[in-house]
Amino acid sequence: MLELIDICFTRNNKKILDHVNLTFSDNKFYVITGPNGSGKSTLAKIIMGIEKPDSGRILFNGQDITSLDITNRAKLGIGYTFQQPVNFKGIKVLDLLKFAVGLNISKEDALNLLKSVGITSPEYLDREINNSLSGGELKRIEIASVLARKPLLGIFDEPEAGIDLWSFQSLAEIFKEIENNSQAITIVISHQERILKIANQIIILANGKVKKIGPAKEMLEEILND
Repeated sequence: MLELIDICFTRNNKKILDHVNLTFSDNKFYVITGPNGSGKSTLAKIIMGIEKPDSGRILFNGQDITSLDITNRAKLGIGYTFQQPVNFKGIKVLDLLKFAVGLNISKEDALNLLKSVGITSPEYLDREINNSLSGGELKRIEIASVLARKPLLGIFDEPEAGIDLWSFQSLAEIFKEIENNSQAITIVISHQERILKIANQIIILANGKVKKIGPAKEMLEEILND
């Protein structure tokens, strides 16, 4: 379980998050949505430890992790993907997956990880993680590196950003598989209908506050109308 208790965050004298209180239960798929500037990505970064709240507490499985850095949160089983995947000059896909797992995994196991995100060609294992890969390929490889660790909490910040329609359709299928098979907490920051439909719960942020929470079936029509 993840609990956010009275989280506040201000930048440049502007309130980005204003007394946010949320609870995320195990084995559920959450989508956080809302207008641009509502605080969605900031909230994701605060959960991961990339940003620190001005006040409030974060509890993960009963442990107060508010003061923990990103490395120690990762050790507890929290994984994160960025809106824009990071390039790693000189690092091959196989190296990244080995680093993510923390083991000297075989090429066969690494390829199976890539297959789980729709990449089937063995040649990708020897490709460098740089601009020679498309935005969709980078996104899928980054997701594979998170799934490789089998996180207890996976956070995916706007996975649809900067990719083409075909890649987005593939990502939507990946998240459907995660929703069907993962026993972890999954949090996706998104405003895309395909991903909203997958959610067990949708959380709407507006002006840094939690506007509404509810099951996707109840909330989807209202969101799309807005």
